[in-house]
Amino acid sequence: MGDNKVRVAIIGVGNCAAALVQGIEFYRNASDDQFIPGLMHPRVGNYHVGDIEITAAFDIDAAKVGKDLSEAIWAGPNNTIKFCDVPHMGVTVSRGMTHDGLGRYLKDRIQKAPGSTADIVGILKDTKTDVVINFLPVGAEMATKWYVQQILDAGCGMVNCIPVFIAREDYWQERFKERGLPIVGDDIKSQVGATITHRVMTHLFKVRGVRLDRTYQLNFGGNMDFYNMLERDRLESKKESKTNAVTSQWDTELDPDNIHVGPSDYVPWLTDRKFCYIQMEGTTFGEVPLKAEIKLEVWDSPNSAGVVIDAVRCCKIALDRGVAGTLVGPSSYFMKSPPQQFDDDEARRRVEAFIAGDE
Repeated sequence: MGDNKVRVAIIGVGNCAAALVQGIEFYRNASDDQFIPGLMHPRVGNYHVGDIEITAAFDIDAAKVGKDLSEAIWAGPNNTIKFCDVPHMGVTVSRGMTHDGLGRYLKDRIQKAPGSTADIVGILKDTKTDVVINFLPVGAEMATKWYVQQILDAGCGMVNCIPVFIAREDYWQERFKERGLPIVGDDIKSQVGATITHRVMTHLFKVRGVRLDRTYQLNFGGNMDFYNMLERDRLESKKESKTNAVTSQWDTELDPDNIHVGPSDYVPWLTDRKFCYIQMEGTTFGEVPLKAEIKLEVWDSPNSAGVVIDAVRCCKIALDRGVAGTLVGPSSYFMKSPPQQFDDDEARRRVEAFIAGDE
């Protein structure tokens, strides 16, 4: 474009979108050469956080559609923490496609906006959007694939933040390559969340010579993500994604009865806070047992927003360079279910190499 902007559209104006929109404003003037709490990279290539510009947003909630994005992020059942005032943005939330995006439990909390689905492709083209972020609810398989086709037709890159598997699948990888477009996915990791903590501890057991015998990770919270996942049929891909992210750090296959990873319940008064309990049991020197227990409490949506900020800028760099298909390095570091799993030190090295143009 020549104006050093990263034009981004958002599908799903929930808590994750609210944290991201606040974060772009909060870090707009962050220093390039200092450690900034909450950011892994104030600048990625030529792009500062402040260069990210939201161009469009799509949702189906009657409380959000038709509102300016700065208002919509606080509408409906959204309940994340407010850490920044967001001025009027001039971006009106458009009516999106429903498909299977509204599960059995969410129907009790969300009223669908009237009217037909907006011209998604036309809006993305008219706003000259570079990258589209998928923040749909877990289990929105049909809706995600419908939106992917709109993204391809509009000629945009994609960051897939949910566990509907697109970037890791050969079929979709080829579709993005054919169009000359990049994608980062699937299923966003938090900066320091349940999955990354569990992965790092699993890798630590391995490199320090401790056999991992059994482990669990239990998560619960009070946002609509946990409420939606009370519908267990929508939870399968999430459990698969989180489990694979952990077991990929171990060389041998654990008996399925000895590993449990996944959300467990919804506690309304926690709002967007998430509690995680991890237990790991292993065998160390002399066949002596070892047990580790971890409790983690985070605000769920802000914990992933900084990772999304990096992912969209890597996607824009790929567009600038004409790199198409799934971005392996960024996907491995930012996502739970990339096409290739590495340990996190190697994944970080690959991201830095990608940013520098060496991968």
